[in-house]
Amino acid sequence: MTDELLIAEVGSVHDGSFGNACKLVELAAACGADVVKFQTHIAGAESLRDAPGPSYFQGEPRYQYFERTGFRLDQWKELVRACDQVGIRFLSSPFSLEAVALLEEIGAQAYKVPSGEVTNIPLIERLAGIGKPVLLSSGMSSWGELDAAVQILRDRVRLVVMQCTSLYPCPFERVGLNLLSAMRERYGDSVRIGFSDHTQGIAAGVAAAALGATVIEKHLTFSKAMYGSDAPHAMEPSDFGAFCSAVKETWAMLAHPVDKDDVSHLADMKRVFEKSLVAAEDVAKGSVVEARHFAFKKPGDGIPAARYLEFVGRRWARSVTAEQKLEESDFI
Repeated sequence: MTDELLIAEVGSVHDGSFGNACKLVELAAACGADVVKFQTHIAGAESLRDAPGPSYFQGEPRYQYFERTGFRLDQWKELVRACDQVGIRFLSSPFSLEAVALLEEIGAQAYKVPSGEVTNIPLIERLAGIGKPVLLSSGMSSWGELDAAVQILRDRVRLVVMQCTSLYPCPFERVGLNLLSAMRERYGDSVRIGFSDHTQGIAAGVAAAALGATVIEKHLTFSKAMYGSDAPHAMEPSDFGAFCSAVKETWAMLAHPVDKDDVSHLADMKRVFEKSLVAAEDVAKGSVVEARHFAFKKPGDGIPAARYLEFVGRRWARSVTAEQKLEESDFI
């Protein structure tokens, strides 16, 4: 994966509709995302039938939801082709070893480890063995749990550790922007740092980009009014497009550091707005130059006003008149 990536997380927003999934791929690309991310659920491989659902979605039993919204192998292959057609990268989070096997069969080029799988060490070890890039979400993990997964992965894959808070929506007080620098210090330069944004606005993602996160993820939906666990906490297309622009503009600014001493590109502005030395009154040739002889006026293409003290105490080389813009040759 390249250095900077903006990921549109569509998760299960498609609600099991393959047509919706394909349209979400198109929408993510149109909004400016670099990657579109799905979730690969195989109900029987990852969950008991009576496993509870999250508090924010009780619309149907979790196992039934996974069964109903899952795709066939041929549909997953078609989704990869759909991504290729619009020039966006395919990514998915596996929730079981069987899901990893499916994603390998369709040619997945990278993996996203969801927050709830960080402590699933068999899955982490399997991804390490495959050797493809891994994005590791930290949303539910303590430092110790995250360290254990990083230790397995860091020397075997290109790893991005994603700061994340698994609250939907995530309040600003729980975003944890401070953890971006903490992760960078803890894991060193061999591990990249990213941010998975579960807030309702754009500020957190832009701030994370400014603080050095090179992979940013945000949930995308057609409409917050859609049924399902992801849509109510996702971002609608117009806002998502603005989000993509803001994050990429932030990265562009960071990629072009400015030398404060290089003002060559501001020459026209300096001429228009800065001040030059001007005679404040008529002055006779040979008289001593005094500070009261100077006025400071635009344009700034003469002797800079900042230099006026260099000339105080010298003598006038010739007579000058009030409002005359002064030159070096006016002084001896």
